[in-house]
Amino acid sequence: MSVQSVQRALTILTLFSHRRPVLGISELSRLMDLPKGTVHGITRTLVDQGFLSQDEQTKKYRLGLKIHELGIVLSGTLELNQKAAGPCHQLSRRTGLLSRIGIWDGGSVVITLNTHPNPMPVLPHQVGPRIHAYCSAIGKAILAFLDEKTIRQYLDRTRMTAFTPHTVTVKKKLLEDLKATHRRGYAIDRQEAVQGMGCMGAPIFDHQGGVAGALSLSGPVNQVLGDQTEELAGEVLSTAAEISRLFGYFPAIMETGAS
Repeated sequence: MSVQSVQRALTILTLFSHRRPVLGISELSRLMDLPKGTVHGITRTLVDQGFLSQDEQTKKYRLGLKIHELGIVLSGTLELNQKAAGPCHQLSRRTGLLSRIGIWDGGSVVITLNTHPNPMPVLPHQVGPRIHAYCSAIGKAILAFLDEKTIRQYLDRTRMTAFTPHTVTVKKKLLEDLKATHRRGYAIDRQEAVQGMGCMGAPIFDHQGGVAGALSLSGPVNQVLGDQTEELAGEVLSTAAEISRLFGYFPAIMETGAS
């Protein structure tokens, strides 16, 4: 198979989403701007390898179980998940809220780990696995600790769409929010991504002091951003710091060494 064929096969896989989980040859041909015969040959190979499955009646395609299998392998072997799983489960049990881990990838955040308390709270939506950074606590927690050039590049190429009446869509206001996040050490999502949901997020640092990812705590807005806000913020910060230490991040030692 040529490199071009591989690129086309990968592009076909990325066309599937929550909004369009099923696609036919005609749709794929239109979206790819390729002849139906070419698309059919690629999809046939993807079906044979388990990356796509085809409905026998409609003849349309959806993602295959091989994608799910590879996702499980990645999730289980990702260093951030391995280090964060224990602390996140403990955080969820202590607070009764959903805890998540996410990493920065191509201008957005990919959720790599979800830990639910028992019993699991009823949330409006299961957001993810890829979410916008500008309107999520986990995303803003990462953005606020990136270098200024990266932040500017992100703002230049990002269209800030409103998902709720609370979503911040003015870049100047977002920058002010990121500065406040950097000062206090954690980010706040005030129903910006999902109506009725509040969230806090804090960065996780690697051994060199770079941002390895972020941790968030989510739940009903009156619970997360109510009377317990200060206590929950402390929980998020201490858990993120614990995971950072597992990466070898000890800020006091780094500051001493730099002086």
